[in-house]
Amino acid sequence: MVIKGAAVANFAKRPDPAARAVLLYGPDAGLVRERAEQIARTVVPDLADPFRVADISPEAIKDDPAKLADEAAAISMLGGRRVVRVRGAGNDIATAVENLLEDPKGDGLVVIEAGELDGKSKLRKLCEGADNAAAIACYHEEGPDLARTISETLAQNGVKASGEVLDWLAARLGGDRAITRSELDKLALYAGKGATLTLDDCRAVIGDSADIDLDDVIRAAALGDLAGLERAYGRVASEGDSPIGILRMTARHFMRLQSVQADISRGLSADAAMGKLWPKVFYKEVGPFKTQLARWPLPRIAQALERLLEAEIQCKSSGGMPSELITQRSLMALAQMAAQAARR
Repeated sequence: MVIKGAAVANFAKRPDPAARAVLLYGPDAGLVRERAEQIARTVVPDLADPFRVADISPEAIKDDPAKLADEAAAISMLGGRRVVRVRGAGNDIATAVENLLEDPKGDGLVVIEAGELDGKSKLRKLCEGADNAAAIACYHEEGPDLARTISETLAQNGVKASGEVLDWLAARLGGDRAITRSELDKLALYAGKGATLTLDDCRAVIGDSADIDLDDVIRAAALGDLAGLERAYGRVASEGDSPIGILRMTARHFMRLQSVQADISRGLSADAAMGKLWPKVFYKEVGPFKTQLARWPLPRIAQALERLLEAEIQCKSSGGMPSELITQRSLMALAQMAAQAARR
């Protein structure tokens, strides 16, 4: 069976009794681990219990396919249902899982953690199609789901945050659930229970000074601030940021400008069009963002995105100019375009 959407949270709290195996997979390793542990704890609250929890490696199952079914059927010496955990799994354990599901014995719950599995994956198709198994995809959170996770995690720590601060955090977290929660726990500890987070608190704790510098780079390029771009790019370069990463983040910003300009061309006001963006434009950036809109009509944005793509291709090609220099020159070219537009 496939578990998705709102049903995932309910399943993680109360797994379907028919499920003998649960597969959690996807690119967000932290979310895979978190959900796997949550599901396992519905059976065994203490996952360190050696009598009721068995950890089996995929290699051990590969060497002895019957081992998985044997562990699932084993009875705890001290009583109680058991959990069998398999971490780092792949398609090479599919046969063992299939044997388990075809002839399940005992009442143990098998919880399988895997990385990304495409639609052709034998293990994924097996768990999705079986009535006594479940498959849950764990993708990186974004948009409202990420904002909800951030807000709930802070609330659990007794900390409040304004909508603007939540938007700022959502723009910088979410790549991995475990890292997101760790950063938010540090932030809550720094602020103290009952406190209301400020942007300065976030900047002091989240540890993304390089991201802040990159914001300065992108803003300067889009506004046509050549001197500011040179200073900000120097800071980013000293942090060791990937040139291709810088180009892609800049392209993402121009795609946001493109989205707003497209909505404006359809009759929306700038404020209404900006309100549709996610993450939202941080309130201190609203003025600069509107200035950028004035300097970047849709045709010029298309030129900027084409230039950024060409720069990335050049960075990936062997030999020639260093990637750092290609990136810097491309950003300077964008800044010059914006500066020329400002003088008209």
